[in-house]
Amino acid sequence: MRATVMYSAGDVRIVNLPDPAIVEPGDAVVHITRACICGSDLWPYKELPATETGLRMGHEALGVVEAVGKNVRKVKRGDFVIVPFAYSDGTCEFCRERLQTACVHGGFFGWGTSEGAQAEALRVPQADGTLFVLPTQVDEALMPGLLTLSDVMGTGHHAAVCGNVRPGTKVAVVGDGAVGLCAVLAAKRLGAEQIILLGRHPDRIVLGKEFGATDIVSERGEEAVDRVHELTGGFGVHSVLECVGAEQAMLTAVRIARPGGAVGRVGVPHYSSTTASVDSFFHNVRVAGGPAPVRAYIEELLPDVLEGRIQPGRVFDRTVDLDDVPGGYRAMEDRESIKVMIRF
Repeated sequence: MRATVMYSAGDVRIVNLPDPAIVEPGDAVVHITRACICGSDLWPYKELPATETGLRMGHEALGVVEAVGKNVRKVKRGDFVIVPFAYSDGTCEFCRERLQTACVHGGFFGWGTSEGAQAEALRVPQADGTLFVLPTQVDEALMPGLLTLSDVMGTGHHAAVCGNVRPGTKVAVVGDGAVGLCAVLAAKRLGAEQIILLGRHPDRIVLGKEFGATDIVSERGEEAVDRVHELTGGFGVHSVLECVGAEQAMLTAVRIARPGGAVGRVGVPHYSSTTASVDSFFHNVRVAGGPAPVRAYIEELLPDVLEGRIQPGRVFDRTVDLDDVPGGYRAMEDRESIKVMIRF
């Protein structure tokens, strides 16, 4: 099969690899029909040291089950499935608590030595707990939205849940990438009254407004903090959804939360220290979040996607085939594209 492998920063190649096969009795092999490039894939695209073996890329996909191991009971050959970015057994203590990204037998696709989803096929460990079976008859126009349930829409929703978004609250979203835009959509869906999007890119701001943003703040640093306070009567917002992962983004997030507010952080952190701990302490600001258990959220979000009440698939503004994936990385790195979908 052909698959996407990153060998160093900026060096993405499509290479031939052995076809995936059943290794453990709980495995499934999925033929990938849709995948995509994630904003988190851009961190190694900027920073990955040279490696001979490379990093197999991708963690978001839709596909058709080709084979299952002898212990698989809930998934069968021919099923059309969502492949969440993390695999999980569905039965451990944390899975039962709906925190599949902490599964004691789990892991993440496209991470370390794991297989990646930007490929023609993928071995899925813990298939029964990981894969979500979809109706076989799905409108082609819904495919982009369904693909977002493997990561970005579920992650935006997780930010809103961790940030305690409730009807009538004031919310700020830090970051105008695909996850940030989905966080706007999630906040709107949960009934937020005011949604402030902190972003600087005109095309993303347009989509953010269509998703439900009521105000835009393009300033950064202290100017952004001051502007958010101006927009909220001087107090800040009830909920901040931090969707970047940079230290400055987290610092801003804590400082624009009102006393007693909450920060839902889903941006993969690229800093080592606990940012703005003094600010969060003296303002009683709660900080929660991490890798989103998107498998737990699919059942809740799926009806809204199928019935068109939300359209998170609009974050995809470019579609490529597998051969053009390296160009898709360049487009996202150069901010020419919000999110790139791969069609097989």
